[in-house]
Amino acid sequence: MLFDNLLTRARQSAAKRKQYKRLVAEIDGFSGRDLADMRADRSEMLFQAYKQVYG
Repeated sequence: MLFDNLLTRARQSAAKRKQYKRLVAEIDGFSGRDLADMRADRSEMLFQAYKQVYG
């Protein structure tokens, strides 16, 4: 049972990390002009992505 818990938590952590890395790659793909057009700040977007994935 303990091993199953560890395995489940490891899988959840890996899934969260994968989702966060995907979001970061997408955000990093925006040019400065794209961000200006969206009136967005890269650091704020990264912060929000972190909050969305990790809570």
